[in-house]
Amino acid sequence: MNFEDQMAELERGAHEVLIGAELVRKLKRGVPLRVKAGFDPTAPDLHLGHTVLLNKMRQFQQLGHEVTFLIGDFTGLIGDPSGRDVTRPPLTPEEIQANAGSYQAQVFKILDRGRTRIEFNSRWLSALTAADVVKLAAHYTVARMLERDDFSKRYKSGQPISIHEFLYPLAQGYDSVAMRADVELGGTDQKFNLLVGRTLQEAYGQEPQVVMTMPLLEGTDGLKKMSKSLGNYIGITEEADGMFGKLMSISDELMWRYFELLSFRPLAEIAALRGEAAGGRNPRDIKLELARELVARFHDAAAAARAQRNFTARVSDRTVPDDLPVRVIQVDGAGVRVTNLLKEAGLTASTSEANRKIEEGAVKIDGARVTDRALTLGAGAEHVFQVGSRRFARLKLELKP
Repeated sequence: MNFEDQMAELERGAHEVLIGAELVRKLKRGVPLRVKAGFDPTAPDLHLGHTVLLNKMRQFQQLGHEVTFLIGDFTGLIGDPSGRDVTRPPLTPEEIQANAGSYQAQVFKILDRGRTRIEFNSRWLSALTAADVVKLAAHYTVARMLERDDFSKRYKSGQPISIHEFLYPLAQGYDSVAMRADVELGGTDQKFNLLVGRTLQEAYGQEPQVVMTMPLLEGTDGLKKMSKSLGNYIGITEEADGMFGKLMSISDELMWRYFELLSFRPLAEIAALRGEAAGGRNPRDIKLELARELVARFHDAAAAARAQRNFTARVSDRTVPDDLPVRVIQVDGAGVRVTNLLKEAGLTASTSEANRKIEEGAVKIDGARVTDRALTLGAGAEHVFQVGSRRFARLKLELKP
């Protein structure tokens, strides 16, 4: 790639690059950059939201740069306060060890195993003495900590902030010092922590890293950040049919965001697909291409083709009645739980029955079995709901005026 194409690829999907001119200067040196992204092992499985950062790491890797997947086994003991209105309970060492092992097994579905460095920040953070921690803390003020949005809100509302929470951004920032990072990647909710890294590097006499923030991927509900706790996630270890069905359930509008942040297709190809949609091509057919690409990445091409055939058979060919009418249901900005939709559509007599049917494995959305009773769907999509083998409803969810 020429230099302009490299920059276009690296900036693809990025929310912000701080500071862009510094990245240009670093790239023009022609020396591989040290690129890091940190992941606290807070859950045993990665989902597609995590892969937004992994995809960006892969792009740096393909351009010849040194990529480190940093597992925050030490910072996980503190608990990241980002976006929290209460203190996050720290993980136990046993939980961290188990989750970290799971992460290592999953990241190579995207990253090049032979060109990826795996690090644990306990290697240097555990070695800090009490005097080292005091010296580290001296490089940042309480006033600057309270500039952080979530700390500021909690302080003004009288919500408690534990002293150890102030140590989290300092510890994350020190990671960049220990690794002499040239570039650090993170979600938009990590911006404050990433910028602390720049400040600490300067304090320790290093050239500050470039900070690149990536958007937080919305979950299948199209409303909130993808999260296992919200039930709107697509895990990268899910079986092929379930992953395919969940991808087909996202709204037509959200599909383009998934293309931009998750697809490996060139931007020109995605633009061409947008043109086809504008010209009358059914968005569902384009969404099939997205689902097939992503399922093939985390399984293989044969599994993706099989999942598409199974999806088409379930939703179009055999299971769903041809004359199933579309019923419009208006939902507010927070979305609506699947149990409430089942009741409103007349597929169950009550939300209690809906919960019971989900536990029995009798509920499907667009052919994919529903296992999470807390699953929330947002406006902007049309879905086929099925309870048992005979009850169906095609619901179009629209935002309340």
